[in-house]
Amino acid sequence: MTKNLIALLLILAALMSALGELDGWLLPTLSWPFTVSRDVPCLSCRGELLPWLAVDGKLHWFGWLCVCLAMLAGVYLLVRRSSSLRLPPKYAQQVQRFKKIRRGYWSLIAFGCIMLLAALDQCLVGKRALLVVYDGHVYSPALTRAVLPGATFGLKGAAAKAETDYRALKERLGRPGVEGFVIMPLVPYDPVMDAAPFPSEPLEWRDGVLYDGDSPYNGLACRLYADGQPHIRQRFRRGVPDGHVQGWLRNRTEVYSAMYREGQLVEEHCRGALDSKQFLQLTPAGSECKIYYHPAPPFTGNHLLGTNSQGADILAYLYGGLQVNIKAALLYLPLIYFIGLTVGMLMGYFGGRFDLVTQRLIEILSQLPFLFVVMIVSDLVPLELRGLFLILSLLAMFGWMHMTYLVRTATMKEKTRDYVAAAKVMGAGTTHILLRHILPNLRGIVVTLMPFSVAALILSLASLDYLGFGLPDTYASWGRLLNDGLSKLSSPWVVSSAFVALVGTLLIVTFIGEAVREASDPRRHSYYE
Repeated sequence: MTKNLIALLLILAALMSALGELDGWLLPTLSWPFTVSRDVPCLSCRGELLPWLAVDGKLHWFGWLCVCLAMLAGVYLLVRRSSSLRLPPKYAQQVQRFKKIRRGYWSLIAFGCIMLLAALDQCLVGKRALLVVYDGHVYSPALTRAVLPGATFGLKGAAAKAETDYRALKERLGRPGVEGFVIMPLVPYDPVMDAAPFPSEPLEWRDGVLYDGDSPYNGLACRLYADGQPHIRQRFRRGVPDGHVQGWLRNRTEVYSAMYREGQLVEEHCRGALDSKQFLQLTPAGSECKIYYHPAPPFTGNHLLGTNSQGADILAYLYGGLQVNIKAALLYLPLIYFIGLTVGMLMGYFGGRFDLVTQRLIEILSQLPFLFVVMIVSDLVPLELRGLFLILSLLAMFGWMHMTYLVRTATMKEKTRDYVAAAKVMGAGTTHILLRHILPNLRGIVVTLMPFSVAALILSLASLDYLGFGLPDTYASWGRLLNDGLSKLSSPWVVSSAFVALVGTLLIVTFIGEAVREASDPRRHSYYE
């Protein structure tokens, strides 16, 4: 039953992903392969090859390859003879030992929850609305690739041609007398390229004194336009005006600009002497606000963790960085394990000159300064070709070597077993022996190394982005956020958010890797059993 359920889910996911690509839907997680194809130019080609699968004149072959693999995996599980996906007794025993290692077991559950949250994608974080009901029509901008202009929702002027600002539309449709409503994601901001307006808090006038809560206000107060931009800025001390009014104070016939100290006029720049009471008469109270400029602190406006120096919501930025790390792992791990397992098995099985030459080649590559290579390539590659694929290619060029010697040693040990000799006597070829006999016995190495490979990838991406040689600004990066926070230590919430996210994720993945290694170590069997 479990096998059939997994098979049906894989087939259903493949069909929904394919239909979503053809019909213009942007489905959470299911559209990731096609999104990656659009982000990486080499993963797409001209649509003339298969015009019935092309969208907007391009064939996103990587997305269709993932769809085909998922479909084939589902069909294989359906036609498989065994009725369930039971593990061999050896591995089932290791799973039971893993569950007894509590830190690893609970870390795996926490990592699964993190993956589930990341899979929700734009349904959880994003500036596009999940649902808009307007003028009797229903729209779902977050789940479609099409960009809806402001004219669709009755906006005029320049806003009618640009993409709709759904946060502003929600405030507009929520007013009395205006029909319709908007449902936004839980965090209504995009991770990048979505600068939020300055958060503000209203201040209160009491008997001619401006108050912030129960105490007179000290600091800069602003009046805002309807779009939330500052209009008039005035500094207050103990609740009364202090300093120069940054903006013109307009009466019906008079225009004033005055300098105040402790609420008293010390210099006037236009006609009429003003005192504190006259200032309040010329600028009626009731609209002053306290502005938090970027980076804004936590719990201001709608920002739970505040904003960074570019005005991006930190919670949305961390979520975007998590998704980038997951996408990178899904592309990086299959590549390096394919290269590492292939080269290691060939070295261990054939030995001789091939083994000797390959070892010398690995030694040469391992001595190359990785950071210098990244710096040189970053300068030589054009700006339009820089991105996730380039960074992962550089990391993969060095990332497969650490497992090669382990696979080589294990292969040399397995090829001396009796079952390999029996396969040779029965006429089995080299490919059959490597894939059907030796490779299944290397699963322990793969499972043990995989969590540490994920941790190394996350740390490498963060390090390169911190140094400025990583991903472009169109990608959310924990390393770039850490660099931003360390350059602005007066705003500790920026660096602390990046530090907690990075270190917490690395600890979780490392705990999983250590637990897997302990559970598969035969020297520890007696301890757990």
